[in-house]
Amino acid sequence: MPKTFAIAKKENQNFQILTGLRDLARSHQYKAWLLDQFGVLHDGQRPYPGAVATLEQLAHSGAKMVIVSNSSRRSWVTMEKMTKLGFDPSLFVGAITSGELTHQFLLRRNDPWFAALGRRCIHMTWSDRGAISLEGLDLQIVEHLEAADFILAHGTEAIGLANDCGVQPMKLDELEEILEHAVDKGIPMIIANPDHVTVEARALSVMPGTLGSKYEKMGGQVRWMGKPDQVIYEAAKEMTGVDATECIAVGDSLHHDILGANNSDMQSVFVAGGIHANELGITQFGMVPERAAFQALTHSYGAYPSCIIPSFTW
Repeated sequence: MPKTFAIAKKENQNFQILTGLRDLARSHQYKAWLLDQFGVLHDGQRPYPGAVATLEQLAHSGAKMVIVSNSSRRSWVTMEKMTKLGFDPSLFVGAITSGELTHQFLLRRNDPWFAALGRRCIHMTWSDRGAISLEGLDLQIVEHLEAADFILAHGTEAIGLANDCGVQPMKLDELEEILEHAVDKGIPMIIANPDHVTVEARALSVMPGTLGSKYEKMGGQVRWMGKPDQVIYEAAKEMTGVDATECIAVGDSLHHDILGANNSDMQSVFVAGGIHANELGITQFGMVPERAAFQALTHSYGAYPSCIIPSFTW
């Protein structure tokens, strides 16, 4: 008889440490697997050891798999990247990203908050890794707060220039200075990537969520378009046609992946070797964290997974 895995409730520390996903998958408790990408499947440049084969095994078990990512890129860009990294795109039902949600909400404007927005925005975006396109959204990029209806944060490296004239690279403290002036004017802010940091090539990179948290602390109004907000989990459930009780989320961020799953009444698997590796004292790939260290960390974030695995392996 397959082993049954109990749900770890938000208020307790009743989690299991697993060596891999095999027993969990073979229990057939979950029809849909909602998978984070950075820090779980790959580091931005290469797949983690065993990740490609593990996805194939999950697919063979009958799981519906969806990438649920706080990436500020569109979903189709994510799928292209997965293909380039050696993952088979046919194994996934699809992908839902924060960038995709942001694009769709700005396009449709059937949400009252978005419907009330104007069309002129300060666009915080990427420089070195390529700016985010706003094509098709009927938005006007402006460079001065006096002309802005809202701030749209896709990245932390630059601001867009008016009249499609490219971007102006900026340091993080320069972007934060813009926010200091914006809060006095009551300008709302959209965060198209709620992550604070992400794993890239074994290092941590600052993400737009850092700017969003800063703006909220200043008293600014922020609309978060991704994990841990339930909006992205609702989109994933709609994509799979599966109820929350039959979904399991896999991620490496306690504040985003695990807390989001908790808030959406889903079970979750925490991958220890991602963004919290240093906090957990993990010094090499596949290392199992000390239970006491992990208990302290989950308590500090108020996020509790059902299971822990050292890495995304079978």
